Amino acid sequence: MIRAVALLLFLVSLGAAAQTWPQKPVRVVVAFSPGGVTDIIARTLGAKLAELWGQSVVVENRPGAGGSIGTMAVVKSPADGYTLLVHSSGYAINAALNPALPYDPLKDLVEVAPLGSQPMVLVVSPASGIRSVQELIAAARAKPGELAYGSSGIGSGAHMNGEKFRIAAGVALIHVPYKGGADAINDTIAQRLGFTFNTVTLALPHIRDGRLRALGVSSAQRSTLLPDVPTIAESVPGFEFSFWNGLWAPAGTPPQVVEQIARDVARAAAQPDMRERLANLGAEWMEMTPAAFSRFVQAEIEDARRIGKTAGIRLQ
Repeated sequence: MIRAVALLLFLVSLGAAAQTWPQKPVRVVVAFSPGGVTDIIARTLGAKLAELWGQSVVVENRPGAGGSIGTMAVVKSPADGYTLLVHSSGYAINAALNPALPYDPLKDLVEVAPLGSQPMVLVVSPASGIRSVQELIAAARAKPGELAYGSSGIGSGAHMNGEKFRIAAGVALIHVPYKGGADAINDTIAQRLGFTFNTVTLALPHIRDGRLRALGVSSAQRSTLLPDVPTIAESVPGFEFSFWNGLWAPAGTPPQVVEQIARDVARAAAQPDMRERLANLGAEWMEMTPAAFSRFVQAEIEDARRIGKTAGIRLQ
């Protein structure tokens, strides 16, 4: 009897928490530096949620260690819904490839909602003479192990995309890691690299000014910002890779609060100016329940693990 009463009181308290949440400002920790796509999406969404909630949404950038610094700040926070994490597809890559993470990505956090998904674009220098994905693959096969591509670092989205492309196309390539995607783009323009993958946002200005040629986008559909650029899958059937962002909360956050946040995120994302902002970034909103997002993240971890094992990638 005592246990039943205690359980009833606990469930009532959870319901009350969901009904009255939020009663104070909400902190959103972005695991990366200001100014990038992840940060822009977090701040745009935060402003919309502040309007819905009638509470301030404070966005705090905590970059470093591949997102681990920001993630740990959330893991150590109370599980009450007032501290949330915005991370990227790097969350799944870290979980798959880094055995030394200071947190357990499957136990220490709970998935709330996916945010935007953005394709990466395969670019070359126009001076290379390469005009299509097929021609790039032919060039790589003509000189096995000589064509180099650049990424923003070992285990980055661009690196995983490049290795997935290498495996799917059946070619031998050299990977050159940089400290950031901009450096890889500059060396592609200068033809010190054969090609690179990068987000549409970062590559688009160089494509428009003619310093880069876009050969293909990594999404299943063509990008609205590059409608004339084919998907890589049109040359390499089944190929798909995307850079995505998501929202997490500390494990133990009341399920009712998680569900409310997810619903409110969907409401904010449905507003026309929010969709327009995303479209300007070349991103599309991802609509999933918390449970569906959790399954998606697990699938992304498994995919990254397969790529990492085949390519011999291991993060430290």
